[in-house]
Amino acid sequence: MSGGARAAEQSFLAFDFGVRRVGVAGGSLVLRQARPLKTIAAEGDARFAAIAALIAEWQPDALVVGVPFHPDGAEHDNTHRARRFARQLHGRFKLPVHEVDERYTTTEARAAGAADLDAASAALILDQFFREMP
Repeated sequence: MSGGARAAEQSFLAFDFGVRRVGVAGGSLVLRQARPLKTIAAEGDARFAAIAALIAEWQPDALVVGVPFHPDGAEHDNTHRARRFARQLHGRFKLPVHEVDERYTTTEARAAGAADLDAASAALILDQFFREMP
């Protein structure tokens, strides 16, 4: 398989980080389309155990984390929490972690009538990541 073919098959898991819940979506470069998977409603070690199970199941090449900002682009407490979460993912799972500006994803997911707002937000984050890739 050529390097270009392998790159097109790369798969990703994306996360919409929240203090109480983390939405998860998956997708690959083949279709450049994300799909909501689930929301993890756990904290601490239980949260990372659930993420480890998803990583074992999906075998992603990289992870994507949505990082929130104020509408004017300023950082806030959740910006720092999401970035810390991204560093923890990288440290625990040794996979590349990409950050994506996730302003308005929950609003978009709600407007679309998503049943699982967190997982739908994670899918929007991953779709945005795919749009920004060359």
